[in-house]
Amino acid sequence: MLAIAKITAKGQTTIPQDVRAALRVGPGDLIAWEVDASGTATVRRVQPLDLEYLRAIEGTLSEWAGSADEEAYREL
Repeated sequence: MLAIAKITAKGQTTIPQDVRAALRVGPGDLIAWEVDASGTATVRRVQPLDLEYLRAIEGTLSEWAGSADEEAYREL
């Protein structure tokens, strides 16, 4: 499927109806853009994260937030 859309001066665009239908997205849904090294962009529908849950567990991860951990896992 090929769909063309214009980008506004504010960097906004309308997702064509055929693309919205193919992605099964609508108002309020989230999409993710991934751009590879060649400049090809892929867009996909994503599920919303449970931000309250993630914030709740964030505090339990502080034991891994030290400089030694940053050094050990830098290349991952």
